[in-house]
Amino acid sequence: MPLREGAKNKTDIKAYELRNKTKAELVSKLAELKAELASLRVQKVNGGNNTKLSKIQEVRKGIARINTVISQAQREQQRTLFKGKKYIPLDLRAKKTRAIRRRLTPFEASQKTVRQQKHDTHFAQRKYAVKA
Repeated sequence: MPLREGAKNKTDIKAYELRNKTKAELVSKLAELKAELASLRVQKVNGGNNTKLSKIQEVRKGIARINTVISQAQREQQRTLFKGKKYIPLDLRAKKTRAIRRRLTPFEASQKTVRQQKHDTHFAQRKYAVKA
């Protein structure tokens, strides 16, 4: 009976280990895994044994992990590039909800019309001195 829970293979790739590698290393590892996947699929067509067939899933997961780490690194790099800029790409902006994105900013909401400003100056809030 094959060990599933707790069994660690050398092909098992951890995301935290991948984050320490450079992009070139990740791309080479990705190419290596894709080649391995292609050979495993050929073995599957030729009627390979079950251990090889079960390894296909592990290799596919490894490819997905590497692609995820690469895209996360790219997004983080883009975030630092656009930090403090006036316009940020849509995919880097906070999603929130459509209503919140269209809401007035606090500055816009605090603005007063000329008429309101005149009214406030002519009819200011009365101040009373309270005897203590």
